[in-house]
Amino acid sequence: MRFVDSNVFLHAFLIPRRTLMKEEQKVKDEAKAIVKRIEEGEEAATTTAHLSEVVNIIETGLGLQKSLGFLAWTITSEDIKVYPVAVEDYESAMLLAKDNSISANDALAYLSMKTHELREIYSFDKHFDQLKDIIRLPRTSP
Repeated sequence: MRFVDSNVFLHAFLIPRRTLMKEEQKVKDEAKAIVKRIEEGEEAATTTAHLSEVVNIIETGLGLQKSLGFLAWTITSEDIKVYPVAVEDYESAMLLAKDNSISANDALAYLSMKTHELREIYSFDKHFDQLKDIIRLPRTSP
């Protein structure tokens, strides 16, 4: 099982308002491929915080019905585990975020991965590369 960062879902589902540059299109295509693998049965994990982030952005970009459709797919999928987040998790994440100059949600993802013994994360966020005991996929991402 791999953790899926919110940016993967966003790259896969949002519709660009302009023509994407070559590298941007490559990221979008890779994000869609990851989502397709999950739809076909690859096990994945995320947190309620990351899910909320994606739902809110999809609602802003694509409307309420699309965001609710994404939410329904995520929470009913047998292949996606959504881990809960508590205030105490954010307290721990803040310290990690400050120490590593990463966002609170990136730190939260990392701590959730450690708690649930996950070593790989799908993300296009290079900040995860500085956390040496996890592996960011896809490896060829920008």
